[in-house]
Amino acid sequence: MLEDRDYMRSPEYGPRVSLTVVLLAVNAVVFVVECFTLGNPPQFLGNRFALSVDGLRHGFIWQLLTYQFMHANMWHILINSWALYLFGREVEGRLGGKPFLILFLTAGVVGGIFQALAAFVWPQFFGGPVVGASAGCFGLVAAYATLFPRRELTLLIPPITFHAKTMLILSAVLAVMGIVFPIDNVANAAHLGGMLVGFFYVRWLVQGRWPWPGTTGNREAARSAADPTAFWRRDPAASEEEQSTDEFVKSAVDPILDKISRHGIQSLTARERKILEQARTRMAKH
Repeated sequence: MLEDRDYMRSPEYGPRVSLTVVLLAVNAVVFVVECFTLGNPPQFLGNRFALSVDGLRHGFIWQLLTYQFMHANMWHILINSWALYLFGREVEGRLGGKPFLILFLTAGVVGGIFQALAAFVWPQFFGGPVVGASAGCFGLVAAYATLFPRRELTLLIPPITFHAKTMLILSAVLAVMGIVFPIDNVANAAHLGGMLVGFFYVRWLVQGRWPWPGTTGNREAARSAADPTAFWRRDPAASEEEQSTDEFVKSAVDPILDKISRHGIQSLTARERKILEQARTRMAKH
């Protein structure tokens, strides 16, 4: 039986390194390097590692990655670090380390492409070099709001409480307005690109659902097609609780057991480990 397997009997899987903390540390180290060299960002670093249309034209494709770990000043890195810590822990805990890192970096890359395209079309507004982890952070914001749409958040100033889905909608509207009415030193196109990646990454690759009517998919997709707002009203984890034990094992547990047989238990994400614990608890009740 399922509960007789050795990896189901033991709830301890050993310590895991938080990639959220690793990213925070990398950002801090890079910022210290920036501070101890001339310029802000240093001209040498800025020309080669900050994102710019001119750099991409010269073949500096790596800028789409390196710009994400550079910041213009202390205020800039503090805001991005706060967002990365606040949303990164929750998203990493649900998705697991590797999917979380792929999401964060992909959101940064796509956000960088969006910003470069905006700079190419409107060089008078978006022509300067871009640095910062904000595109990746907005990817995490979108992923968080898609995973936990009904989770309540409270702003510090002003102290307003709203749902995570509302935060995502407002962030997207502000980003679009910032593109239409550009504001200096704000990479709104990068923010929008990051949010799109975070939303679609969770909807397609994690939840396996399609975000608009008229498309095919699993049971949740059909429900969303019938009611386009349905996905905002449900936590993805809720569908697992509604399934019978047999359905839960077949749809959620069996693929994980196959993964263990192919790659070993160390390949499991945090969410997959949590599902195994849920299965162990359910089997103990029967």
